[in-house]
Amino acid sequence: SRTKNSALNKKMPELPEVETIRRDLAKKLVGKKVSKVKVAKKSKPAQPSPAVFIKNLSGKKITDINRRGKLLIFKLSDDQFLLGHLKMTGQLIFKEPAGKIIGGGHPYPKPDVGAPNTHTRITINFNDGSSLFFNDQRLFGYMRVVDEAEKEKVLSRFGIEPLTKNFKLEDFHKIFKNRSIATKAVLLDQPKIAGLGNIYVDEACFLAKIKPSKPANKLTKPQREKLFKAINKIIKEAVAKRGTTFNGFRDGDGNQGYYAKYLKVYGRANQPCRKCNTTLKKSVVAARGTVYCPKCQK
Repeated sequence: SRTKNSALNKKMPELPEVETIRRDLAKKLVGKKVSKVKVAKKSKPAQPSPAVFIKNLSGKKITDINRRGKLLIFKLSDDQFLLGHLKMTGQLIFKEPAGKIIGGGHPYPKPDVGAPNTHTRITINFNDGSSLFFNDQRLFGYMRVVDEAEKEKVLSRFGIEPLTKNFKLEDFHKIFKNRSIATKAVLLDQPKIAGLGNIYVDEACFLAKIKPSKPANKLTKPQREKLFKAINKIIKEAVAKRGTTFNGFRDGDGNQGYYAKYLKVYGRANQPCRKCNTTLKKSVVAARGTVYCPKCQK
């Protein structure tokens, strides 16, 4: 339904969505040289200042695009890095020389309204006539050019990340030890676990049969193991299906994220549980709207 899709769209892109953006942009941007950078007046997203940002990025070539949690990392030709975070309302819109638009990020305003638009904060033009637009309605996102040392300093603030070698069960167990806050709050703590947000935390808790509000230190060892496996499974599936919050976007192949079809609890408050038919409940946990099954999750 329209209301349901709207609810899904108004969420911060999480690990699967940002990974989808990374893959799409890597196909388009790697090898391109920056010919010109434009920054909107008093633009917060260009850090540390518009003048410094323009100077640091101009004339550089993009040689690779990586990701850590929800942070995009563009490797530049002079061993510098362009860091980009979409936060709540950020978009990265790529426009080909012929005018074809490929979008990624928060879905409003849609790319179809034209790029640049009123929310465009940064415009990066390339030597082949293509452009990358950083749009951000609420100005929480940012782009910044850093050196290797600064990049590592930023990355050190991220916790263990699903589907990577540093996502180990022994470390996962330690994160929950002696923490009396809600399980969901622990999972959303980016310095502890990187990349998870509201959608996939609710889905992982459902798959592991754990109530999101359950105190973290009350989870048994088998429950923590179940949750660990559930997170990897959910994230892997969501990445394969190009995420959840991409309803308003298309990529170069015309694909859209379609994990929304597979959501068991997120966005389904007051609907029947897909497993037991009990009405799903909604509450607030860790300052986030949270949907769970009162029968399946304990």
